[in-house]
Amino acid sequence: MGSGSVIFDPLLPWPILWIGVVFACVFAGIAIWRGLSGWWLRAGAFALLLLAVANPSLQIEDRDPLTDIVLLVVDESASQGIDVRPDQIASAVAEIEDEIAAFGNTELRVVSLGDADGNRGTLLAQALADAMAEEPRARLAGAILLSDGQLHDIERLPDIPAPLHLLMTGEDDDWDRRLLVQNAPAFAIIDEPVTLTLRIEDQGAVPSDLPELATLEIAVDGGDVQSFDVPIGEDLELPITLRHGGANVIQFTLPEQPGELTTRNNAAVVQINGVRDRLRVLLVSGEPHAGERTWRNLLKSDASVDLVHFTILRPPEKQDGVPVNELSLIAFPTRELFLDKINEFDLIIFDRYKRRGILPAIYLDNVRQYVEDGGALLVAAGPDFATAESIYRSPLSEILPGEPSGLIREELFLPEVTDLGERHPVTEGFTPEAVPGDDTPPWGRWLRLVDVRVEDEGDTIMSGLDGAPLLILDRVGEGRVALMASDHAWLWSRGFEGGGPQLELLRRLAHWMMKEPDLEEEALTAIAEGQTMTITRRTLGGVVEDVEVTAPDGTVTLVPLEEVSPGRFVADWVGPELGLYRLKEGDFESVVALGPAAPKEFEVTIASDAVLANPVAATRGGVHLVSDGVPDIRRVRAGRAATGRGWIGITPREAYLTADIRVSPLLPAWAMLLLASLFAVGAWLWEGRR
Repeated sequence: MGSGSVIFDPLLPWPILWIGVVFACVFAGIAIWRGLSGWWLRAGAFALLLLAVANPSLQIEDRDPLTDIVLLVVDESASQGIDVRPDQIASAVAEIEDEIAAFGNTELRVVSLGDADGNRGTLLAQALADAMAEEPRARLAGAILLSDGQLHDIERLPDIPAPLHLLMTGEDDDWDRRLLVQNAPAFAIIDEPVTLTLRIEDQGAVPSDLPELATLEIAVDGGDVQSFDVPIGEDLELPITLRHGGANVIQFTLPEQPGELTTRNNAAVVQINGVRDRLRVLLVSGEPHAGERTWRNLLKSDASVDLVHFTILRPPEKQDGVPVNELSLIAFPTRELFLDKINEFDLIIFDRYKRRGILPAIYLDNVRQYVEDGGALLVAAGPDFATAESIYRSPLSEILPGEPSGLIREELFLPEVTDLGERHPVTEGFTPEAVPGDDTPPWGRWLRLVDVRVEDEGDTIMSGLDGAPLLILDRVGEGRVALMASDHAWLWSRGFEGGGPQLELLRRLAHWMMKEPDLEEEALTAIAEGQTMTITRRTLGGVVEDVEVTAPDGTVTLVPLEEVSPGRFVADWVGPELGLYRLKEGDFESVVALGPAAPKEFEVTIASDAVLANPVAATRGGVHLVSDGVPDIRRVRAGRAATGRGWIGITPREAYLTADIRVSPLLPAWAMLLLASLFAVGAWLWEGRR
């Protein structure tokens, strides 16, 4: 294809040429004013001279025509996979491809859009912008969006120089019920109520025969399901009290209704981490000693610990004749602490305490009952633990995991983590590594060990001289007990021979006794990040089975675990869909939620043009329902309406690629001068004859 045009390449600068035009006009005007009959011949001569200086040329271009481009953005997000929409998409794409193929000089670019990462919904506008960025803007004849009209990035919609159309999937009689979690905290205090805000909404062509109340099913940590009848279209304030620390998984479910579009938004999973407000600790020191202040400083250094500390400075049997009203000491409130308020403490510590008649047997029996009911007891044994006044010679003997043999060994020894302790979360990773070529112990030694015989149920996680038990843990009823067979742990905090990890040991020990899920020695847990879950199985044994993972749709998958450290088996697994997954390994079960509480993609599932109606109208495009049939595609001129009943239009762009350019003068310079001379001579002859 060729195209010609006239161009000018003046021999003099354009300002000089325009000055010549002015002079020519002036001379022609003077000629007319004087009545010269040949003024028009003079003007013609001037015009030809100026035209010769302007140097007109004929430019001929050889053009290769380019095809027009039509963009088809296909929304294949999760909400487009429900009901009849996949079939509508497939048939619409096929018909559009056939219609565009019928145009001889038009190409179709098909762009498919899936789910966005990070629960960002349908990014349809961004997909259109990216597709436009890859094509020449001058060739864009139109764009078609095949979608349900629900997009979440309308602010990114680009400025399109051609008609934009929306082919909307779905049916006129679609309706759906959804469950919204409007407010759910990420953290909550254990045993204190926290309020969640829920809402149930019906959308679309809702049937008139539906009940006025909806059934809401609630399950905590995959346990028993409780059902409630709740109103529709109102905010529901739901108080929930967490009973344990760590992740609490709460699932809300609405039963499927007849004719409902989808059940993907009928369930919501909320994960709330339970935390303790304050750790209330009762520390009872039997007598002043070098490690007493260390215990106190360690506990007071934690801002989350409320410490009540008593030291027995004046035992009842002491008789020195000092009047009671002159003593600055306060009486030990035994009844208040061990009868009235004992259940208010999370942990009780007896530090070198011995029976001296201060706590009657009935009070110590109350401590035993407190532990069996779910409390925690830590005994730091001193030399008195091996004597007849030992706290073991009391009702506490029923719950203590070690019995004193009466032997006290006072010599240097290095505390060591046992094989069982390497697997136990309290002492995991505490095994010291000696420096090659250095005989110095990797951490400080202790100077005293009380010999104890461990009960069958106790777990010895640290040992002392000749492998003798040093730190013993046990579960009693609903509670937990720890026995440390030495009172020299304070040497670590004082830096003796380099010190040791006393603070971390005590912190882990306290949290294990508080039943923190992260420090359970036998546990199956999972942490979700996106659609990937990290499954962790802790055990004091050496072998575990594959984990059974049950997906939201009931599919069961066996996931093998790999031992990454003693007692810790881990596996990463990608879930195929969002929702609540149930895990089981042997007798241990757990639940984990993949994805958000309610996916953004399913917040609104009813097809609608509310978001795209104005942008489509601004380009003179149209909105059509795929259920009414795929509209015909026609060519329309730019600026004309590009939609009508049963059809949509694209604008031909007539773009081309210039292959060659040829430039030749309209007339040679000598021809121009000859013509100008003829006009001048003609004027002279005409005027002379007149």
